Amino acid sequence: MKFVRQFMIILTISFVGELLHALLPLPVPASIYGLVLMLIGLQTGILPLSAVNEAGGFLIEIMPMLFIPAGVGLMVSWGALKPVIIPISIIIVVTTILVMAVSGRIAQFILKKEDKKHE
Repeated sequence: MKFVRQFMIILTISFVGELLHALLPLPVPASIYGLVLMLIGLQTGILPLSAVNEAGGFLIEIMPMLFIPAGVGLMVSWGALKPVIIPISIIIVVTTILVMAVSGRIAQFILKKEDKKHE
């Protein structure tokens, strides 16, 4: 019963994200609204981690399976993707490197700030 309650909390937050997407005239996906709401709830303590911990862990464990339909969709669309595969591949590689570099710099900045705080 605990898992059902935790999944219902996650689904409710996702539903509120969908509502915000429908109500607000911003070009932000509903899933991002839901993630931001979950982050705010967890950071402020309104939503304790124990309220969604096990269900969240389960969803992370099965995440690779959730990508199977997207992979099949790409294989089905191979004819349409074939002419643009080189530009898309270059974009994917460049943006992946860029995201890794920016994330690394931000992590270094935060760690340095934490070190200065503790000194």
